[in-house]
Amino acid sequence: MITVIFYLFQDQGFFQQLLARIYEGGPFPMTLILLLFFLMIFFIIRSALKLRALPQSFRKSVSLVNQVALLAVIIGLFFQLIGLIQVFDAFESLGNIQPALLAGGLKVTLLPPIFGGLTFIIGRMATFILNWLRKEDPVTAA
Repeated sequence: MITVIFYLFQDQGFFQQLLARIYEGGPFPMTLILLLFFLMIFFIIRSALKLRALPQSFRKSVSLVNQVALLAVIIGLFFQLIGLIQVFDAFESLGNIQPALLAGGLKVTLLPPIFGGLTFIIGRMATFILNWLRKEDPVTAA
C-alpha cells in the first residue's frame, strides 16, 4: 500500500505516467483498449441500474460487460503479436542485437495485453459483484 502511495505522489503524476505508457504501447491499440474500458464502465453502471429488472435484461447487460472486457484482452494480445513481429523484423535487419534493445522492444509489446488484461479483470470483478448483489429474481419473489 505504501508503494502505491509513493508511486502516485512521485514527481511525475499518475495520469502523466499513464499517458506516457499509453503512448509507449502504441497510440492506436492503447486508445482502442481505453475506449473499450470506458464502454465497459458504461455497461457496468447500466447493469447496476438493472439489478431489479427482469432476469433476461440483467443477463444481457452483464453479458455485454463480459464481451467488451474479453474484446479488450483479445485486442491487446493481437497487437502484442503484431508488435513482436515488428521487433523481430527490426532485429533481423540489425544483425547484432544488444540485450537492452531487445528488452526495450519486448517491454513495448507487453503494454497492450497488460492494459487489456486489467480491463478484463475489472470487468470480471464487476460481473461477479453484480451477480452477487442480485439476490433473487423479482418475478419469483412476488
